[in-house]
Amino acid sequence: MGPAPRLPSLFRPAEQSRQELRARMRNAGAGKWRPGSSEYRLPQLRATRLPPDSTRPPFRLLRSSGWEDVEMVSTRRGSASRRTVEPLEYYRRFLKENCRPDGRELGEFRTTTVNIGSISTADGSALVKLGNTTVICGIKAEFAVPPADAPDKGYVVPNVDLPPLCSSRFRSGPPGEEAQVASQFIADVIENSQIIQKEDLCISSGKLAWVLYCDLICLDYDGNILDACTFALLAALKNVQLPEVSINEETALAEVNLKKKNYLNIRNHPVATSFAVFDDTLLIVDPTGEEEHLATGTLTVVMDEEGRLCCLHKPGSGLTGAKLQDCMSRAVTRHKEVKKLMDEVIKSMKTE
Repeated sequence: MGPAPRLPSLFRPAEQSRQELRARMRNAGAGKWRPGSSEYRLPQLRATRLPPDSTRPPFRLLRSSGWEDVEMVSTRRGSASRRTVEPLEYYRRFLKENCRPDGRELGEFRTTTVNIGSISTADGSALVKLGNTTVICGIKAEFAVPPADAPDKGYVVPNVDLPPLCSSRFRSGPPGEEAQVASQFIADVIENSQIIQKEDLCISSGKLAWVLYCDLICLDYDGNILDACTFALLAALKNVQLPEVSINEETALAEVNLKKKNYLNIRNHPVATSFAVFDDTLLIVDPTGEEEHLATGTLTVVMDEEGRLCCLHKPGSGLTGAKLQDCMSRAVTRHKEVKKLMDEVIKSMKTE
C-alpha cells in the first residue's frame, strides 16, 4: 500500500501543521516559493500586536509577489466579553499604557470638522462634527421689545435639543436633565464670555431690538456634547447677517432694508475643552459617550483668545489645583487649534 495521501492543511491535525510550520521557519533560506511547490522562503517574520478585542487567528499565511510571509499575531480570548462584563477594568488596562481602546492617546482629540452656512433658511448656521458626535446650530433673528430693566439691549436665547434620533439613551417628550444642563451651560458661556454685546442687538432704545434664537440639535451623540455645542454656536454666530432696520417716525413702524446686511460684531471667541476624570487622578481629553459613563467625573473649561477663563463646568468629584491648572493649559492650546480651523473655513468661503 502506498503512502497516505497528503491532506490539505485545513484537515491535518493541529500538531502536524505546527511541525510543518516550524520546519519551514528553520529552512527559511531554502529558496523562493513557487506556486504548486512545498518550498518556502521566509525573508522576514513580522510580529504584530493586536488590540485585546481582536478575533484574528494566531497565525496567518500571506502570499504576495511569489513570496510568502508568515505574520505572527497574538490574540487575547474573551476580551469582547470582558468589555461588556467589566468595562471599567477593560478601560484601565488601556489607560495604564497611556492609550485608549479607540487608539487615541490620553491627550488626543478626535477629528474635528465644521461646515458653516449649512441651513439656507436660517440667518446663520453651522454643523460641527467631533468624532461621531454631530451638532447643528441654526440661528433665527426676530423683532421684540427690549426688557424694561435694560431698554438698550437685545436677547440671545439658546436651546439644546437631544432627541432620541441621536442616541437611544434619550427619550421623546420634554427636555431631559442633560439637555437642560447643556442649555444652561451655553447660556452661561454667552453671558460670561461676552461673545456679543447685547447692546449691539438694540435697534431703538426701549422700542425695538433683535432676538437671536439659537437652536442646537444633536444629530449623533458620542460624548463631549458641550464642546461640540460651543463650537457650533460660535461658528453659526459668525455666519449671521442682519439687515439694516430703521424706525419710521411718522408711522412708528420698522422699515427693513434686505439689500444691506451686516455681520454680527463677535467680540470674543470662547472655545470649550472637556476632560473625563478616571479614579480621581487620571485625565483624558475629548471623552466618548462610553468614557463619560465610566468616568468618576467630567470637567469642561471655556477659554477665550486672551487666555481668560470664561466658564468652568465641573460635575462629579473634585480636582487638585495642579490638575486644574493643567486642564487650563491644555484648553489654551485647544483654543488655538479650533480658532485656526474656523478661520480657515471662513476664509475659504469668502474666496469662493
